[in-house]
Amino acid sequence: MKTLRERFARRRLEAAVAMFAAASSCAGLAQNIRGSATGPTTAPGFDHPGQYLHLQDVKPADNMYPVILHPEQDAEARQKLAALEKKTGKKPNILIFLMDDVGWMDPGFNGGGEAVGNATPVMDRLANAGLIFTSAYSTPSCSPSRATIMTGQNPLHHGILRPAMYGEAGGLDGATTIATLLKRQGYVTQGVGKWHVGENQASLPQNVGFDDYVGFLGVSDMYTEWRDEYFNPEIALSPARFAMMEKDHFSHNEVHCTPANKTNCEDGRLIDLTYLKDLDKHWLDTSLAFLDKMKGSKQPFFLYHATRGCHFDNYPSDEWAGKSMSRTSYGDCMVQMDYVLGQIYDKLQQIGELENTLIILSSDNGPECEIPPHARTPFRGCKGSSWEGGVRVPTFAYWKGMIHPRRDDGLFDFADVMPTALSLAGVPGANLAGLFPKTTYIDGVDQASWLVANDGHSARRSRPYTLNQYFAAMRIDEFKYVWTGEIENGVVQKGDWGGFSGLIFVDSGGAIMFNLYTDPKEDVNIGIRHIPAMTPVGAAAAWYMEELMKYPPQFKIGFLSNSPALYELAPMLKKMAPKNGTGTPKN
Repeated sequence: MKTLRERFARRRLEAAVAMFAAASSCAGLAQNIRGSATGPTTAPGFDHPGQYLHLQDVKPADNMYPVILHPEQDAEARQKLAALEKKTGKKPNILIFLMDDVGWMDPGFNGGGEAVGNATPVMDRLANAGLIFTSAYSTPSCSPSRATIMTGQNPLHHGILRPAMYGEAGGLDGATTIATLLKRQGYVTQGVGKWHVGENQASLPQNVGFDDYVGFLGVSDMYTEWRDEYFNPEIALSPARFAMMEKDHFSHNEVHCTPANKTNCEDGRLIDLTYLKDLDKHWLDTSLAFLDKMKGSKQPFFLYHATRGCHFDNYPSDEWAGKSMSRTSYGDCMVQMDYVLGQIYDKLQQIGELENTLIILSSDNGPECEIPPHARTPFRGCKGSSWEGGVRVPTFAYWKGMIHPRRDDGLFDFADVMPTALSLAGVPGANLAGLFPKTTYIDGVDQASWLVANDGHSARRSRPYTLNQYFAAMRIDEFKYVWTGEIENGVVQKGDWGGFSGLIFVDSGGAIMFNLYTDPKEDVNIGIRHIPAMTPVGAAAAWYMEELMKYPPQFKIGFLSNSPALYELAPMLKKMAPKNGTGTPKN
């Protein structure tokens, strides 16, 4: 006979089996496949057409960065472009208006303007009538950004990893540039303003595609700081040291460069503390004269207008001093830059080329935060860093009658300018690869249909961040995975500290990721909790690391470093790539 204990144990077992059977019979009610620990949800959720974490991108050619395909969008854009060309009889003009050290939140179209004491009515009007890129990216500093616009490569591939100073060797070194390629397509190429991508012969504007260039070869403070007894008394008030700077081998003058003289540029006025005030006025006059010359021309033009403003040191002329509500040298400069853009816009209208001209406005990097007064950003970090504040820049594209007004948070990189311009000139997508050696890697993607299609979206799924010689981070959608970054006050707590004065960490520990929508300041790590999102972003980083092995980086101008090799993270990242290819480009 069974004991009471045995009978009780059997009854418990029978009850458990009955409960399991009942649960199995109504599994649909008991399941919780999506919801929370407290129960399932009936909310359907939403997908957004400009988010690509779940998609795969495709390489147009082996030496080109992959793209998200938009066949219907591309067809719509091509139809609009063909109709415009039939009307005008030529390809569209392209104007790049590049400001210096202007932050994401300085113009009114991004929340600045009057709110920060420097009204920008022209920028605001054109931006709101065009496509505002809320996630447009430069590099952390000036020379790398300019070289990226010129070459369609990020700094690791073009090799200019930081600003060149006082005539240092190295630069574009004869690279195939946007100017070179547009010139081959029948464009007249004019450059005006700041160059700063090399003073050696092979890097001079006339030797990399420009029919004409008027500007200076360096950067504002190169001409001013050692002359100013307030900022640099140790040089300015020492006759011997001052003479040393006067004899230094960098270009001290404004220059005029033409293909008639491939060896040198013709010297213009000496850039001293007086003439610096007038450079942007002179450069405006130069661009206006060029546009007058192009009136009625059968050839399209490429105008690269790179302002001096608002890089320190700012010395506003009497005409502009106190013009801004802030009455700072930086605020006055911003007001002047708005005026300059307005004058160029008016001239395009006067010569009948406005409807056939794409205007792209941006800044070469985020705010320089070491020399006040300076620019502003709502994001973490400054110029010299790969935090959002250092590289996310105010940008819009305006094209009367061709761009449908809107704001878009799709990814746009300075490397995209060259492929997009060539696409408009008749060399779209994969065709661009045929204009380069197979060993040259093109980091930019063709964004022409994003601009022109009425409801277009970015063709870029991911965006790699660089910081000096490092591949530092990767972004897809709102997720940014970081393993190299900069601690702004990691070295000094007083004095000039900002992007260039910080301490770079090279290995984050492997699980640092930020959601740039919920945390634009990048100060809350979500890597551990959000591994399903981090895995495809890490996979994209691993893939690009392999691209860097296949198409190795160049090092032309950079910082000294005792850091480990660039590729030390490759094995770790490669392990993160899913074996089935999910979230990883299959190329």
